[in-house]
Amino acid sequence: MDKKRIAVPLVCHGHSRPVVDLFYSPFTPDVFFLISDSKDSSPMLRNGETGDWIGTFEGHKGAVWSVCLDTNALHAASGSADFTVKVWDALTGDELHSFEHKHIVRACAFSELNFLPNTEEGTSTFSAIVDIFSTDKAIRADTIILDTHLLLTGGVEKVLRIYDLNCSDAPPREVDKSPGSVRTVAWMHSDQTILSSCTDMGGVRFWDVRSGKFVQTLETKSSVTSAGVKMVDISQLQMDIRLSSGMQTTSLEPKYGNKFIAGGEDMWVCVFDFHTGGEIACNKGHHGPVHSVRFSPGGESYASGSEDGTIRIWQTGPDS
Repeated sequence: MDKKRIAVPLVCHGHSRPVVDLFYSPFTPDVFFLISDSKDSSPMLRNGETGDWIGTFEGHKGAVWSVCLDTNALHAASGSADFTVKVWDALTGDELHSFEHKHIVRACAFSELNFLPNTEEGTSTFSAIVDIFSTDKAIRADTIILDTHLLLTGGVEKVLRIYDLNCSDAPPREVDKSPGSVRTVAWMHSDQTILSSCTDMGGVRFWDVRSGKFVQTLETKSSVTSAGVKMVDISQLQMDIRLSSGMQTTSLEPKYGNKFIAGGEDMWVCVFDFHTGGEIACNKGHHGPVHSVRFSPGGESYASGSEDGTIRIWQTGPDS
């Protein structure tokens, strides 16, 4: 066998049923984190580099279909078949909020990082010590607030909702009704645009947050089961990379955007060249279909979650 196809991953046990979603936090001052969900109803938080278990969020009464961490990795959210989205304190594991829905929740996402002047004491948004540099100036760390207080949800109801976690008792905002059951959601353009896809139809749809109105559709031939956001010049990009029909999930390398990973029914986790579509590496270790793959925030490793209930963390290596 070609040496590039031989890899020994870190294997993370703990879930008792299939792992269906994974999410990496951005880098924090200490480490980056990996959160997973499962049909066992108990999301788990891990050290993103070593895979070491940190804690389990307990409280859902049904399969959990979607998980995410906020920019600071201080809070987690999970969407479940019990018709709720729960927000958790990622440090203590305590449940902070539980938002009732009318059907299964398949997707959730915290708003992205916004930089605001810290001009008031006692502000309700999160503060942190960070170093931020633009091309022409540096911004003092003690003048920054990390504002990630919005939570986006979607699911079988065909409704996209935006919850303000600073006003958790207020009803959520709703955007135009989705044409189908929502499978994935993401924020774009400094939280001014929402991206979503549907389980039962093709296409990626874009919604304007301020007006709550549908903007446009990026057409696809089949339903989109995995979506993320990386800033690229789409006017210079026209691609149609065809993978095997069993592929269920993909993730784009976050630093350079020059490769992506994919996994699916054949239990393999493959790495592809983004520009040519050529296969770079192909790793096998799972004993069931792969439901989720995600690159770590620096691109030096990637994780896969499977029907076999395990998470595997693979190193990209210097040659890939």
